[in-house]
Amino acid sequence: MTRRFIARLLLPLLGAAGIAVLNAQEAPERTPAKNPIPEDVVGDEHVREEFGVNQFTTPSIRKLFDMLNNVGKLRFDDLKRPFTDKTPADRIIVAMGLGTLIADGFLIVQCERVEEMEAVGRAMIKYGKALGAGNRMNKHTGSLFEYSLKGNWQDLRVELAKTQADVEAEMVLLRDVDIAHLISLGGWLRALEIATKSISDNYAEEKTRQLTRRDIAEYYMMSLDSLHPSIMKNPALQELRKGLEGMLPLLDVPEGKALTEKEVKALHQKASSLCHIITDKMNG
Repeated sequence: MTRRFIARLLLPLLGAAGIAVLNAQEAPERTPAKNPIPEDVVGDEHVREEFGVNQFTTPSIRKLFDMLNNVGKLRFDDLKRPFTDKTPADRIIVAMGLGTLIADGFLIVQCERVEEMEAVGRAMIKYGKALGAGNRMNKHTGSLFEYSLKGNWQDLRVELAKTQADVEAEMVLLRDVDIAHLISLGGWLRALEIATKSISDNYAEEKTRQLTRRDIAEYYMMSLDSLHPSIMKNPALQELRKGLEGMLPLLDVPEGKALTEKEVKALHQKASSLCHIITDKMNG
């Protein structure tokens, strides 16, 4: 059994971190990324030890969404957004939109709003099918509905993270690694929008320390810069790249320093404007 075949068998289990495995088999050695992925957002610790952290590894939405666990009680009615299960024609928007839908799923779980899960689940299925990962989406959405009806919130969190990992794994198998990065980017932007809104509405100095992650913003900028040039011609991606660069000064504070209420509001405005580049086109 070849190493490549083993890697393909393991990809659904390794999730996003499996990108490193596949590319190690099929791509020439490259210079390490200038801005490697921050270690605390790598999805699988064992994979990180075995294969190292490099430019092929996508942040785990499960870890990026940890910020939603640490901002206190989330008020769903203040944080929800309108969406339909209509699938955009632009595959780039579909990929980033799927990330935002997974983030919305985490919001629903955090707020324990059972009645909202079905609509998000249906949209996720349609987006997954549009990306070529419909079978993997169907496998998870059945569990999402079951766990939500039972109020099994912890298993719901795990299942949402598995959903992201499995769809990204499918993208890698389809040789669509760029799409895997975009799913994660969409999820992070929506999670940041939610977290900054919640903290802005209920300001507490200590909660703001987790928001000042310049390294994560730089990583996503690097990920966009590494996309195929034909993909980067997409106007939405060009706008996002410029917006991420504009966000950096808001995140450029000494480690451990809290943000003021005014600074949190400014960061929320920026995160929301970037997220709307995606979500407005999802509903357009």
